[in-house]
Amino acid sequence: MISAISAEPDPSGLTIFVGRDLAGHWLVQGCKGQLEGRFISQGAAWAFARAECRGVPGAQAIAAVHPLIPTVSLAPLRAEEAAIAHAA
Repeated sequence: MISAISAEPDPSGLTIFVGRDLAGHWLVQGCKGQLEGRFISQGAAWAFARAECRGVPGAQAIAAVHPLIPTVSLAPLRAEEAAIAHAA
C-alpha cells in the first residue's frame, strides 16, 4: 500500500518511510531501523520503497511527516576511519 500521507503503522507489517532529512537528502527508512537508503531524487526513493514492500504481507510505504534523521552518517570518512589496505 502506498500512501501520500502519514498513516498509523501496521505493527504486524513492514512500514517504510520516505522523506527528506534536514539537509534535503531523500531518505528511505524502515520503522525498526532495519533499512536505510539515500537517494538522488524523490522518484528513486519511492521506487526503492515500493520494491521493498513487494511480497511482504502488510508492508506499506508512507511519506514522512517530519524530516528523517539519518542513522548512517553521510559525512566523509575521517582519516582514522579509512579502510586499511590488505597485504598482498
